[in-house]
Amino acid sequence: MVKNIGSVDKALRILLGLVLIALVFVGPQTPWGWIGLIPLATGLINFCPLYRLLGISTGK
Repeated sequence: MVKNIGSVDKALRILLGLVLIALVFVGPQTPWGWIGLIPLATGLINFCPLYRLLGISTGK
């Protein structure tokens, strides 16, 4: 897996993932918050399969 996520993209993905997961425990307490695992995981491993399919790279 080649890195295809830059530092700003990584930070935004991790933040978005944590916010969505927090919705499971506080706020509306909806199970849709578990979708936050996807941006969190892709941000932590610096690889997005969708970016690869589309030929996008925000990394160097």
